[in-house]
Amino acid sequence: MKALVYTQPNEVAVQERPYPALAAGEVILKIDAVGICGSDMHAYHGHDPRRQPGLVLGHELAGTIVESAVPAWPVGRRVSANPLITCGVCAYCVQGRDNLCANRTMVGMTRPGAFAEYMAIPAASLIDIPQDMPALKAAVTEPAATALHAINLSMRAFARPLPETRTLVIGGGAIGLLAALLLRSYGCRHVTMAEVNPLRRASAQQHAGCLAFNPLDTPAEESAYDYVIDAVGAKPTRAAALQAVKPGGVVMHIGLQDWASEIDMRKLTLAEITLMGTYTYSTADMRATVQAIYEGAFGDLSWVESRQLEAGPAAFADLDQGRAASSKLVLLPHA
Repeated sequence: MKALVYTQPNEVAVQERPYPALAAGEVILKIDAVGICGSDMHAYHGHDPRRQPGLVLGHELAGTIVESAVPAWPVGRRVSANPLITCGVCAYCVQGRDNLCANRTMVGMTRPGAFAEYMAIPAASLIDIPQDMPALKAAVTEPAATALHAINLSMRAFARPLPETRTLVIGGGAIGLLAALLLRSYGCRHVTMAEVNPLRRASAQQHAGCLAFNPLDTPAEESAYDYVIDAVGAKPTRAAALQAVKPGGVVMHIGLQDWASEIDMRKLTLAEITLMGTYTYSTADMRATVQAIYEGAFGDLSWVESRQLEAGPAAFADLDQGRAASSKLVLLPHA
């Protein structure tokens, strides 16, 4: 079968790989659509020691079961999947917070991912979808669930209801744009986006109705936002988020472009800022996200761009060089 393989920093290549073996408790999926994630780009740049050359990346997937060792998941069923493979028995798993599972592994990191025609995955990771849901939309479940989990987690800390908040989203990549779309669906009336790429600013304005600006030209207004989402996670964006948030406000940190940096602890303390981190999503979040996408909570997703698997190397290069107008490129292995 064909697979898109991470071969060395700044290089992926289409190669022939063996068809996956069916193990107990698992299924084989025909991959219908798979998105390129920011973490895939991080690995592509050689910045993720957990993902080594020779690995098939990809974890934002929609597929069809072609072999099954689990009767509850029959052949022909169309699904998405939680790429986090969790133990199901630790304290976090039994609390429903399986994204924090102490024993988790991950598709496209510790085992071959979905940038391939076929992939094996434990049946416990499968997420059912409406059978008439387009594969491209179903493949957006994973990044959309990240946005949903983060926003729902944030709402526990708000002093006033979300629709009343003045919100700043830093970063117009897929997570940032999906967050802006969901904020709109939740009734948030004042959503602004900071994004350096003019193509992504235009997309945010067109699809999410955001006021979008280039923070390199015009920094965000200081202490002006009740809620700030940092969907980049770089040293400058962390500083910008703390500068932009109001006293008593909430900063949600989603992105992780840089693994460490200093932040303004004086403002955090004296202004009673709530700084929150978030990691992926729970299985319940993914199920809720499928329904939200199906019902249109994230819009029509017409901004998502699809390409054939063979065009994967060019897709990675376009994302790397900022040439892609869409913040989400989805590969179609069987197109």
